[in-house]
Amino acid sequence: MPMFADTSPPGQCIFCRLVAGEIPSARVHEDALTIAFMDLGQVNPGHVLVATKRHAATLLDITAEEAAAVMQTARLVAHAVQAAFHPPGLTLLQANGREGDQTVFHFHLHVVPRHADDGIALSWPRKNPSTEVLLDHAAKLREALAAC
Repeated sequence: MPMFADTSPPGQCIFCRLVAGEIPSARVHEDALTIAFMDLGQVNPGHVLVATKRHAATLLDITAEEAAAVMQTARLVAHAVQAAFHPPGLTLLQANGREGDQTVFHFHLHVVPRHADDGIALSWPRKNPSTEVLLDHAAKLREALAAC
């Protein structure tokens, strides 16, 4: 991921300022809950960010309604990207927390048109845990889901 970091003073989120119209943006779409705009660090033509209008730092901070709205907007934008730029692939990327490579702490999702050899690498070391370990992880998650 590009290493852009929001250097706005505390309480002055760059995306909140964009939503409020305090800073310019190349807006693509807007509705009651979301805004979609061109990423300043275009990886490929048509790279769009879809963000919640309400400030929320991560996926864990948005409502179910906002989560659904972001995905609906991302789907709409993906169709527009496909029609306008004809990329052979598309990646949706959403990061949470510093360790998750989040650089702007306002919930957003990247809609990235993809091409062969475009320089984007989405890889990680596979750990290949045993079936027993996977079953244990699944049980822990089911238990946590029951408490939600």
